[in-house]
Amino acid sequence: MLEARRTAAAVAVAGAVLFVVIAALLVPWDPIPGGPLHPPSASSVFTAEQIQRAEDFAGLQRILSWTSLAVSLVLACVLGFTRIGARLVDRVRGPWWWKVVVAVVGLSLADLLVTLPLTVLLRRRVLEFGLSHQAWSAYAVDVAKSLGVSVVATSIALVILVGAARSWPRAWPAVAGLLLSGLVMLGSFVYPLLVEPLFNNFESLPDGELRTQILTLADEEHVHVDDVLVADASRRTTTLNAYVSGFGSSRRVVVYDNLLDDENQREVLAVVAHELSHARHDDVLTGSLLGAAGALLGVGLLGLLVPGVGDPRWVPRILALVAVATFLASPVQNGISRRIETRADVESLRTTQDPEAFIQLQKDLATTSLADPTPYRLSQFWFGSHPTALQRIALAERMAG
Repeated sequence: MLEARRTAAAVAVAGAVLFVVIAALLVPWDPIPGGPLHPPSASSVFTAEQIQRAEDFAGLQRILSWTSLAVSLVLACVLGFTRIGARLVDRVRGPWWWKVVVAVVGLSLADLLVTLPLTVLLRRRVLEFGLSHQAWSAYAVDVAKSLGVSVVATSIALVILVGAARSWPRAWPAVAGLLLSGLVMLGSFVYPLLVEPLFNNFESLPDGELRTQILTLADEEHVHVDDVLVADASRRTTTLNAYVSGFGSSRRVVVYDNLLDDENQREVLAVVAHELSHARHDDVLTGSLLGAAGALLGVGLLGLLVPGVGDPRWVPRILALVAVATFLASPVQNGISRRIETRADVESLRTTQDPEAFIQLQKDLATTSLADPTPYRLSQFWFGSHPTALQRIALAERMAG
């Protein structure tokens, strides 16, 4: 037991050091040229009607989302930090790995059920405000798919963790930490190939002037792009977006079909230039490396906090600790994300040399998603993965000047 704890401490230190080194080397900690931004007032960018509509939507959505998160954390803690979860797992018959899988499925379903009323309220408001026209049946299918992906990924991770603890009682933190770090990297690589097709259909952007300009942008940013994909996101949402996922040979640049339908060509190029910046700097790979280091740190801390990881009865506690740790780590994760997104904005503006289109794009993105132009500081600090629309507009105005 003592040797396992020593190994766990070494793994935790190694994970923390790796995280700090990767973050120091690859995260742009000061991406804004010219120092801190001074965003314009919301009333100077949006109409009073637009501001009121966004605040009406975002205010209650924020409360409902926070409540759902709180309910989920309370459930995880009750099942994980009392004897209830262990007793329920103990009733499962079968080999240890089967108990692990059943525990993951049961706890995931319990979380889905206790938060279901809030999920329904959130969804009804999305439909009421016109942010989606997807039927409830199709939405339920998407929820089931998301649950399935989560259960499979979590089950694999916990089977590896518990199996390592059973097979290598002294060295399991090192073995499990390395395996789970590798699993993070593998999952990030295969996500565009295995998971994204479950939720969207993808087609190549047709030949034409826009495709030619996008490929020219890619050449200017020294990004190798075999293809630009269009996702049929309009069947699920009316909001506009584009993204980069995967790394290496699995990397892809994807734009939403409603972005092409609703936006003019200059604004589409501003979006794509932003995403190409992510590809140029391998931001997905950076996030994956940070996640792998975080997994190593997490396994080490787990070895210090949970004495019997090899027993499936500890699965509820492990999941509770993961839930709490994920919540507490959100400011760090989202703070890094905001800086990476800001660098992509800066490079998009430098590449396209079209701040007017960038500013109009931010207005359109904010109004179509009903994003609160002035969210609470704590909310933005804890949960905001991107700069606000007003911050991005201030950045464009500075770069234009």
